[in-house]
Amino acid sequence: MTTNEKVLVKFYTAFANADAVTMSDCYDSKSQFRDPVFGLLKGNDVCQMWKMLIEKSKGNLKIEFSALKADEYNGSAQWIATYNISETNRKVVNCIQAQFQFKNGLIIKHTDDFDIWKWSKQAFGITGYLLGWTGFFQKKIQQQALLSLKKYKETTHAD
Repeated sequence: MTTNEKVLVKFYTAFANADAVTMSDCYDSKSQFRDPVFGLLKGNDVCQMWKMLIEKSKGNLKIEFSALKADEYNGSAQWIATYNISETNRKVVNCIQAQFQFKNGLIIKHTDDFDIWKWSKQAFGITGYLLGWTGFFQKKIQQQALLSLKKYKETTHAD
């Protein structure tokens, strides 16, 4: 197992154990994260997002990961998150393909890719089914996610 594969195992094991601190230890301080819900996050916002998502799940989050691969610079993983979305309390099973870039044994870039329409159908029911494929609805999802992160940081006094 390569050093960076060990980083991915550490990251996803911590995620499965709802350990945001250990997850954060896997990131470089100048890291970037991107996914269809949050868009682009940088630096501490990445770690705060994971912390917020874990706290909002209230222990009702299941993480499964597989197909971890990494060399000196790049890596990938497949993972499945099962949880109830806090806004609607609807169950979501999200299948995600992750890509990573590493620097000095830490994650410098992390991109999660998944079907946002499939996710929105689960998260928002008929509204997600009818509108989840549209750019307008996807932008609203992203705006709400970023607002949620901003409010979370304000209440926890995170930078």
